[in-house]
Amino acid sequence: MVANKKNVTTDDILLKLCNSVSSVLTKASHSQIHHAAMVQKINKTSLKPDIGCFVIFDGGFSGLVIINFTAEAAMEIYRGYLLNMGLPESELATNHIADEVSNVMGELMNQILGKFISTISQELQTSITQSQPKMLTINKQLVISIEANLDEPVSRRVSFKTASGNVFYLELSIDDTQFLQLKEFENTESHDPDELIEQHQATKAKTAAVAPKKQEKAAEVPEDNDDLLDSLGI
Repeated sequence: MVANKKNVTTDDILLKLCNSVSSVLTKASHSQIHHAAMVQKINKTSLKPDIGCFVIFDGGFSGLVIINFTAEAAMEIYRGYLLNMGLPESELATNHIADEVSNVMGELMNQILGKFISTISQELQTSITQSQPKMLTINKQLVISIEANLDEPVSRRVSFKTASGNVFYLELSIDDTQFLQLKEFENTESHDPDELIEQHQATKAKTAAVAPKKQEKAAEVPEDNDDLLDSLGI
């Protein structure tokens, strides 16, 4: 028997996905993204205005992830991401229907699923694969349902809020599943390449800041020696 064995439900899997969304978008936009403490049970998932993005995954378990962005939320995240990357304000799109906005949101969706899959692999000892994210700009009169061919789907919706108060929604439809721990195991720690690069750059900057101080101290030694020689009349 496993002491304090851990069982993981579909809602636990949803929480892992929510954490991936918050983490990736917060880092990308350099602004805080929060998800609600409450989750909503829904009958089915769908793409809604203004920008809908979806990814289908399968493997150890199957599911469909949808994020429906309002135009305001999409533009805030898009602008924060590209300004953080060093692009000038003049080169940014000014409307959410621009292809650039959809491309950026699709790339961020890809990063979100990548982080989620990495977490699942470590913590649940299983693997899943994802499809290429698809983005659609949707008008107010259009709602699109996506068929994921799930046997016993469980669907949930969680709201997210940006730093400026703009709201977007995550919807997850997943096979009703549960993971039961049979024996003790250790999670294999993984390292985010971006975090490793940032740590390396921070170390280099710190080293560069310390180096001039050492040089200053070294430069002071000859002056002290000159003073000593003068006092001795040499």
